[in-house]
Amino acid sequence: MSSHPLIDREHLTAQTFGDADLAHEVLGLFVEQCRRLMPAIAAAEQPDADRADLAHTLKGAALGVGAARVAAASAAVEASLRAGTGAPDLPELEAAVAATLALIAEEGAAPTPPSLAPASGT
Repeated sequence: MSSHPLIDREHLTAQTFGDADLAHEVLGLFVEQCRRLMPAIAAAEQPDADRADLAHTLKGAALGVGAARVAAASAAVEASLRAGTGAPDLPELEAAVAATLALIAEEGAAPTPPSLAPASGT
């Protein structure tokens, strides 16, 4: 899966109509979605069907921003969970997410944590 790009810039540009601010915003939303979904996908005590649904959600989010490696790894985890063929390849997904989030942060597209964001109306 490492042959897939972390972020397909052409796809992201097409999805955001070349608007750099919009690209920054959707990447920030993707980061938050990864942070919210990954612990739940990895929670082995949860039903496989629920975890597969979450992997499917992450796959869709990844496809939307051009995070091809995350999308491919999410698809593999989803398929494994739906088939009930044993433990899904979570390390591959975790590595893809970590590398993608690191790239996004390096490029300055990570969202400002809520505690650091300016108060609205100020």
